[in-house]
Amino acid sequence: MAEDIILTKVTRNGQITLPASVRRMTNIEEGDYIAVSVEGDTILLTPKRLIDKSQAYFWTEEWQRGEIEATEDIRAGRTSEFADVEDLIASLEGEND
Repeated sequence: MAEDIILTKVTRNGQITLPASVRRMTNIEEGDYIAVSVEGDTILLTPKRLIDKSQAYFWTEEWQRGEIEATEDIRAGRTSEFADVEDLIASLEGEND
């Protein structure tokens, strides 16, 4: 990606405005969060999303590996259908083999 330099001015209270073109390129909208980090004399702004604590498990590395595995199984046709919960449980317990 070519480095396009866009200037913005620091205003009172240290505020800056992200130009509309930058917001469009990064899908930043009003109310979004941005992480600010410093590397040497460079300031990095990284768009972030907040995740509700009750949903945080979904984004763990272990859960995401399972999601990928499940998606691959579905695409490969490694699925089963059951008439009811009892049939599912029997299959899990190896009674329908």
